[in-house]
Amino acid sequence: MDPVRNPFSPGAGTPPPMLVGREEILMQGDILFRRILAGRSEKSMMLTGLRGVGKTVLLGVLERQAKELGFMTIFHEAGEDSRVGVFLAQGLRKILLTLDSAASMKKRARKALLALRNFVGTLRVNVGEFGISAEPLLGYADSGNLEADLTELLVLVGEAAQEQRKAVAIFIDEIQYFEKEEFGALIMAFHRIQQRNLPMVLVGAGLPILPALAGELKSYAERLFAFPNVGTLTREDAVKALVVPIQKESAEITVEAAEVIYEKTSGYPYFIQEWGSRVWIMTPNGEKISSDIVEQATESVIVRLDESFFRVRYDRLTSGEKVFLRYMAEIYQGVPIKMEEMVKIAGKKSGTLSQVKRLLEKKGVIYAPRYGVFDFTVPLFDAFMRRVMPKLPENRKF
Repeated sequence: MDPVRNPFSPGAGTPPPMLVGREEILMQGDILFRRILAGRSEKSMMLTGLRGVGKTVLLGVLERQAKELGFMTIFHEAGEDSRVGVFLAQGLRKILLTLDSAASMKKRARKALLALRNFVGTLRVNVGEFGISAEPLLGYADSGNLEADLTELLVLVGEAAQEQRKAVAIFIDEIQYFEKEEFGALIMAFHRIQQRNLPMVLVGAGLPILPALAGELKSYAERLFAFPNVGTLTREDAVKALVVPIQKESAEITVEAAEVIYEKTSGYPYFIQEWGSRVWIMTPNGEKISSDIVEQATESVIVRLDESFFRVRYDRLTSGEKVFLRYMAEIYQGVPIKMEEMVKIAGKKSGTLSQVKRLLEKKGVIYAPRYGVFDFTVPLFDAFMRRVMPKLPENRKF
């Protein structure tokens, strides 16, 4: 069919043609934003889930919700080298200059701006010229202690927003990449903000380790954040995500074909988009998308996934890390793996394997859902490892 009219456009964070199965999370976000605007306290949110379930898409939708309600927002995608202070300094500068201008130099906005300049001075990186012309305000967010300074700065921003009946929402994708000290400082700051009932919220997204990681850093984190899980789609929602967009383009897909795609993708939203896009292209104009076409498309979809979705993660690994993952794939049964299982098949001591495991966790390829076990962060990565390394490597060097 006409590729220009293809309703599916799989990509990193690209919104699907129809967002289904996430109504409860979006409602939770709407309640959060409206309660904050009403001056009521509410838990901030941390979306958790594997790669490819649509966390980034949801974060974008939640930001749009917040903006429509009048929030000033900051959006940041964290990486392995991200610094909390740097991205916040850049985003808060814009917000505070807006508040300062709108308030005709009101004291709290100006005080927060000066504290921000102090805070930037404590960072050991260049975040650009701030150009704030005023006498220094010593003693605010300038101690050099990240936890104390970040808390003081965000409280001042919250007070400035409250004074002008505004609200601020900070959105952070891949939040687990922050160093523990920085993540802990962010949690501490929002604990204080919630205690003061200031109009500021944090909405993050990351891997399923987030609840445990946050709890490890600050024991009160579970009372500070809600951790909605973003999982796979149900059969009904997966079928709807395929059928409705295709029908809107005056085309058809059989329910049987949609259910075959659901089975092949295990309900993971990104994979559904890949299969949907490919079967659209392979179906002749005027014909229904059938289960036969789905079967014909599967090989090319897997090749595409191998070359992009999986390969981009695989190519960042060392040879030893690849060997580790191949042994994981050999024994993987869709549930977390115990270290003793890896020791048995790899013939290595647990200490050696634990070192590699920590490196893979840092790269976001595996995670520990609970103590003593670990799992892939990327759905169907075990099948990819078996395709890219058909035989178990004879060289067991990690």
